[in-house]
Amino acid sequence: MLDTLITSKTRIKLLIRFFLNSNSSSYLRNLETEFDESTNAIRLELNRFEKAGLLISGMERNRKVYRANVKHPLFPDISNIIKKYVGFDQLIEKVMEQLGSVEKAYITGDLALGRDTKRIDLLLYGTDIDLEYLDQLAQKTAGLIQREIHYTILTDYDPEEFKKTYPKAFVVWKTSKEN
Repeated sequence: MLDTLITSKTRIKLLIRFFLNSNSSSYLRNLETEFDESTNAIRLELNRFEKAGLLISGMERNRKVYRANVKHPLFPDISNIIKKYVGFDQLIEKVMEQLGSVEKAYITGDLALGRDTKRIDLLLYGTDIDLEYLDQLAQKTAGLIQREIHYTILTDYDPEEFKKTYPKAFVVWKTSKEN
């Protein structure tokens, strides 16, 4: 659907890269390798996004590094659109309604790095999770959103060890008691 509204594939890749996970940052040459596209096409879109205030940049070791401008008034809206495009909204709400005692859900893997991929790596932290239901739901949702869904269940949680193992993971859902 998003590719109907936005015809530039490079623009879509950049939106996913920077607006799916607001902690994501990158520089031109890295994006060239990641997207397998010319630097000119990528630079043009980066400049447009920066001029519009959607991206901000800074220098890190002689490289111009870009990241989403989370203070831009449209950031939450664009981020939500990207999450819907990727399929998070459908997956997370359906899973959490009837799954069991899930305290947090994280996205890991390539999507956590802001890379568009046909695979969603989901990590659930909780107890008494209905694995049979989770498997059925993951298969059903994968068919709806045209992406593979792989999940991992954590029953024990050490925040420091978690950050070492999953440095780019980000929370996509948490219980209301966590707010």
